[in-house]
Amino acid sequence: MTELVKEKIWTKDFVLICSANFFIFLGFQMTLPTIPLFVQELGGSDQLIGVITGIFTFSALLFRPFVGHLLESKGRQFTYMFGLSLFVLSVGSYAFVVSIAFLFIMRIVQGIGWGFSTTATGTIATDLIPPNRRGEGMGYFGLSGNLAMAFGPALGLTLTGYMSFTIFFIICAALGMVAFLLSSRIHYKNVEKPENQSVTARFDIFEKSAIQPSILLFFITVTFGGIASFLPLYTEQKGIEGIELYFLFFALFLMLSRTFAGRIYDSKGHIAVFLPGSFMIFGAMILLTWLPNSFILFTAAALYGLGFGSVQPALQAWAVDKASSRRKGMANATFFSFFDLGVGIGAITFGQVAFLFGYSFIYLLSAVSVSISLILYVGLLVRGRRKAI
Repeated sequence: MTELVKEKIWTKDFVLICSANFFIFLGFQMTLPTIPLFVQELGGSDQLIGVITGIFTFSALLFRPFVGHLLESKGRQFTYMFGLSLFVLSVGSYAFVVSIAFLFIMRIVQGIGWGFSTTATGTIATDLIPPNRRGEGMGYFGLSGNLAMAFGPALGLTLTGYMSFTIFFIICAALGMVAFLLSSRIHYKNVEKPENQSVTARFDIFEKSAIQPSILLFFITVTFGGIASFLPLYTEQKGIEGIELYFLFFALFLMLSRTFAGRIYDSKGHIAVFLPGSFMIFGAMILLTWLPNSFILFTAAALYGLGFGSVQPALQAWAVDKASSRRKGMANATFFSFFDLGVGIGAITFGQVAFLFGYSFIYLLSAVSVSISLILYVGLLVRGRRKAI
C-alpha cells in the first residue's frame, strides 16, 4: 500500500505545477503568432520579425545555465517565481510599446523570464514525478502546455481581430499573474548544496549527460522557429484560410501523443518514440513546403503535433534520467538551452531565407534539419551497439 502511494503521479503539488504551467504557456502561446503581426503594425520587415523572435530565445538560452545553478542553490520556488515575475512585467509592457527598439528590449526581458520559468517548472515537475514513471509523468505534465497550445494561438489571433494590442497584452500578462499565484501554493523540494559548488559553478554551464538528446532536440526545434514566426504570414500570402485551426489541430494531436508516447518510452525506450516521431515531423515540413490548400495545412498540423508531442518529452526524459539527483536542474537547463538555440537560430535564419527565397523555402530547409537529427540519432545507436559488443 505504501508503494502505491509513492508511485502516485497526480498529487496536489503536481496538479498545481501543471495548472501554473498551463496559464504561463497560455499567455505565451497567445503572443506567439501575434508578435509578428505586431511587428508589422510597427513597420517591421521579415528580417526584423526573425530577429525579434530570435532574440527572445537567445536571451532565454544565455540565462538557462545560470538558472540551473540557482535551482540547486537558491531553490525551486525563488527561481520559478522570479521568472514568472519577469514574464508578467515584460508582456504587460508590450501594451505601451510604441517603437520596435523598446519592443526589442522587452523581448530580451521576456526571454530571461521564460528561461527562468520553463527551466524551473520542468525541474519542479521532475521532482514530483516517481522516477520509474518519469516518461509517463513528463508526458502528462507536457499536456498542460499542450492544452495552452490548443487554444492560445487561435485565441490570440481571434482577440487581436476584435481589440487593440494594448488590451490584448494586458490580458496575456494577467494570465502570467494567475500562474504566479498558483505557484505560491506549491510545496517545493528542498535541495542539497554540493560541497564543491563554489569551485565548480563558475565553469559549469551544462550537464554532460544531457548533451546527446539535447543536440537531437536542437535540429528538431529549428522547425518550430519557422512555424512560429512565419506560418501566419505564409498562409496569408498564399490566400489559404484556417491558420487559427492549424494551431488548434497541432495542439490537439500533440496532446493525443502525450497520452501514449510517455508510456512507450518507459517500456521500450527512446528508439520506439524518436524514430516514428521524427519521420512525422519530416513529413509535416514537406507538406508545408508544398501547401496547396487548407486540407494539407491541417494534415501537416496533425503530423507535426503527433511527432513533436512524441519526440520532445521522450528526449527530455532521456536527458533527465541520465543526470544524478543533484544535477536534474542543470540537465533541464541544458535541454531547454538547446531547445531555445534551435528556435532562435531557426527564426533568425528563416527571416533572411524568407526575404531572399520566399516562405516555402523555410520548410524545405526545416525538413533538412529534421533529417540531420535522424542521421545523428542513427549514428548514436550504431555507436552504442558497438560499445556494447
